Amino acid sequence: MKIFVTGVAGQLGHDVMNDLAARGYEGIGTDIAPQYSGADDGTAVTTMPYVSLDITDRDAVEKTITELKPDVVVHCAAWTAVDLAEDDDKKAKVHAINADGTQNIADACKKIDAKMVYISTDYVFDGQGTTPWQPDCKDYAPLNVYGQTKLDGELAVANTLEKYFIVRIAWVFGVNGKNFIKTMLNVGKTHDKLTVVSDQIGTPTYTLDLSRLLVDMIETDKYGYYHATNEGGYISWYDFTKEIFKQAVELGHTEYSEDRLTVAPVTTAEYGVSKAARPFNSRLDKSKLVENGFKPLPTWQDALHRYLQEINF
Repeated sequence: MKIFVTGVAGQLGHDVMNDLAARGYEGIGTDIAPQYSGADDGTAVTTMPYVSLDITDRDAVEKTITELKPDVVVHCAAWTAVDLAEDDDKKAKVHAINADGTQNIADACKKIDAKMVYISTDYVFDGQGTTPWQPDCKDYAPLNVYGQTKLDGELAVANTLEKYFIVRIAWVFGVNGKNFIKTMLNVGKTHDKLTVVSDQIGTPTYTLDLSRLLVDMIETDKYGYYHATNEGGYISWYDFTKEIFKQAVELGHTEYSEDRLTVAPVTTAEYGVSKAARPFNSRLDKSKLVENGFKPLPTWQDALHRYLQEINF
């Protein structure tokens, strides 16, 4: 099986490529950069082929994918800077990447009859209430530009293809790239008090674990919408931060101990308004994974432990 992976310079694409290599599949990575050598921490992506591709260039996408003829395209590339997406001078670019770029890939997949995996987000919903969102729920109401463009991408895939997996994730962290954990560890070194939002609820997703699930998925024809985050229960960003520092101390990083560093919970309103509205309810129901024979991801607490051992901090 030949798999074409977009966005390999990001957290998820990087891990998908390495998981494909570990299972002996033929993977071809792509991103917009002329070349890509490896992760931020110096770990190389496998020696699999890499091609440079701008997914907003419709002709280039069609030419590349039809020539390579992959069996599957795992589409990880996206604009993910949520606040920056609200800037008037960025909105067209965000839409070009998340919506038009996805349509370009879906059209190419249709032409060669390839499966497609599209990575989406809980931001397609309005984030209200406390009930976990179901993967087949169609009550879309994005709160921001990012969410709307990711929804447009979902619709492009679903309206173009029959052989697709739309996988919504939340609160992503991985070795390759910026994420909440790295941010907290960095600011925790230089501050003695932090305030963290406690009224936004969800579950983290470790890209290493998610990549394994995605490869499990493409080995099947159990198409449709899925939700995938780590297990371990729903938490707030405040809860997550407390656990990050607790585990960091257990690994010997005493600078994050409660004796030196205080973490206080605040509401979203108290924290201050960001450019983009954030969902309060990012709970994603993942029961469909088990119903379709897929193995759930490990707990987020376990994922965090493995991640902290993996990174240099």
